Amino acid sequence: EIKFIIHYHLPIREEEFTHRNGRTARMHSDGTAYVLHWKDEELPDFIYGLPEEKLTENHKITKSVWTTLFISGGRKDKISKGDIAGLFFKIGKLKKDQLGIIELKSDCAFVAVSTSALNSVLQKVDNQRVKKKKVRIYTI
Repeated sequence: EIKFIIHYHLPIREEEFTHRNGRTARMHSDGTAYVLHWKDEELPDFIYGLPEEKLTENHKITKSVWTTLFISGGRKDKISKGDIAGLFFKIGKLKKDQLGIIELKSDCAFVAVSTSALNSVLQKVDNQRVKKKKVRIYTI
């Protein structure tokens, strides 16, 4: 289920634009499509009547509460979400509210960690063993 489509590079044809936006409107679901419009970029004719939100030059980007980490091990290494959670709770000394979503892939994993705890936890968990595999952990 896709909640948002963000167009940062617009398609040339209206059909492609409609197709991309349709990803948010599958049966019994809804979503929102956003178009990033650069200063000197001309919008195609098929984009019209959209509400605008203008960002000023001094617009401040707020720092995210969460930071995503890449882990160099995954399902093929017999690593589970529980193993990753254990690494961050036991060795990284994180509290439950400091660990977010864990997305496990076949050869890697992605973990959301509270930005406030990032520096201390990264030093503790990088180069540790998880299921006999030494994993490297990087900030994305």
